[in-house]
Amino acid sequence: MKKIGIQLAGAMLAMACAMPASAADLARAEEIVSGRCFLCHGMEGESASPVFPRLAGQHADYIAKQLADFKSGKRNSDTMKPQTEELTPAEMKALGAFFQAKVVGPRPARDPELLAVGKFVFMRGNQFSGLPACSTCHGAQGLGTPQLPRLAGQHPRYIEDQIKQFNKRERTNDNAIMHTIASKLSELETHAVAEFIATLD
Repeated sequence: MKKIGIQLAGAMLAMACAMPASAADLARAEEIVSGRCFLCHGMEGESASPVFPRLAGQHADYIAKQLADFKSGKRNSDTMKPQTEELTPAEMKALGAFFQAKVVGPRPARDPELLAVGKFVFMRGNQFSGLPACSTCHGAQGLGTPQLPRLAGQHPRYIEDQIKQFNKRERTNDNAIMHTIASKLSELETHAVAEFIATLD
């Protein structure tokens, strides 16, 4: 009986985690966003500056994980750690759901020749340097998964900064695979793929 009770409790917890955020959760998330997050990320997750990530449309689970990593120190950030110290796991999940529901739009194409290089790298990688295609993990449209970030529509500057941090191991979480990939990207490839990602919707 005890074993059945434990299994039942585990199943109920899993169901609770899988349930969409309630209206109260989303209201709490909006309160948190309007109190602190909007300064850098905007109320709609559109981001006030290209150095801050656009959160609109990002996977809820991915956002919640990054917030937890900032809080624990697994992902190092002097800016984000103080912002997450008082957040509960439930609030992190609610913030993820809040931003996932927002709509992100692509940036218009600028340099067609540079975009062609970025598209090639994103879709096919570089067999000469051993670089795998970005689309292998993040999808052909850059939409990612709950575990892997949505890249589509992200600021090019932010993408470039993250790639450089992965390469230097300054990005202290999710580094195992991305360091290897970032280390194979040339400066031109990094810039081109970041520009291409910004045009994805």
